[in-house]
Amino acid sequence: MADVSLGKTWPNDSRFVNDSPLLADLRVFRTAVRLGSFAATANELGTSAAYVSKRIAILEEHLKVKLFHRTSRRVAITDEGEVVYGWVQRIDDDLDQMLEAIKAGKSTPEGLIRISASFGLGRNYIAPILSELRRQYPKLEIRLDLFDRAVDLIAEDIDIDIRVGDVPEPNLIAHRIIESRRILCASPAYLERHGEPRTLADLAQHACLVIHERDQSFGVWRLYGPSGLETVKVRSPMSSNHGDIVRTWAIDGHGIMLRAAWDVADTFLSRQLVRVLPAYSQPAEVWAVSPVKLSTSGKIRVWVRFLQEQLQQGSFALPRTDTD
Repeated sequence: MADVSLGKTWPNDSRFVNDSPLLADLRVFRTAVRLGSFAATANELGTSAAYVSKRIAILEEHLKVKLFHRTSRRVAITDEGEVVYGWVQRIDDDLDQMLEAIKAGKSTPEGLIRISASFGLGRNYIAPILSELRRQYPKLEIRLDLFDRAVDLIAEDIDIDIRVGDVPEPNLIAHRIIESRRILCASPAYLERHGEPRTLADLAQHACLVIHERDQSFGVWRLYGPSGLETVKVRSPMSSNHGDIVRTWAIDGHGIMLRAAWDVADTFLSRQLVRVLPAYSQPAEVWAVSPVKLSTSGKIRVWVRFLQEQLQQGSFALPRTDTD
């Protein structure tokens, strides 16, 4: 029977030795979630489907939760499994970062890296950050494509997608770049003419400027407020797949916009826009999403870490509003 390990070298410490079976089982679990099949997991790990099933059963017993719904052909993750999967991703990323820190400086990234992003984030932030990355690593070749839609990384031959919002695909590896949120805003002129909404439901009576976001249902806004998650169907007399266009329309007084806080911070300072319903917002974290782990590609690893540094505290750090 093949030995399924974490692929990492651990210190000679009893805490690590005693926990290593659990960590190895978590790695089996993560692979099974990504592939959706015990047989495919066994094939990738070089073991048998029976062994994979056994390790998952042992992990379920250890955690006291059911991780998968099992059928004759595939397995589907449970709600409890989703929670565990989120933690496994964090643990794995922390381990990768530890190993990357040890290996830092031993090699220079080179070759082609293919990146995709949304229009606003890509043009205003990703492009100039890539310009600086190329100065520091001249052996890198860079291709940046901007889309107003979700992308299929494998089918479209993309190394890494920079996106705002949720990452629902279990077969992809997501690296959190920075926390953010979308907020509601409008021009003072619009609010003078039409009044200010007092509840989220009031938005249905207002002109709302909808952006065709890659992770959003058109015309349906879901925001968190004092009572938790609430949903409102909005009327959109003007819409676009380009955030800068909708932002201009909002400044011109055509309606209320739901937009990333960093994208409207400057308009708040100039009072071109003001916040509406400040108790409500929508999570909109920035993620770097890839089909491979950082530890398997030096160029992707360098790009993700560089992007984190720049957007968090570098020359291209995302601005914040005074209400953040």
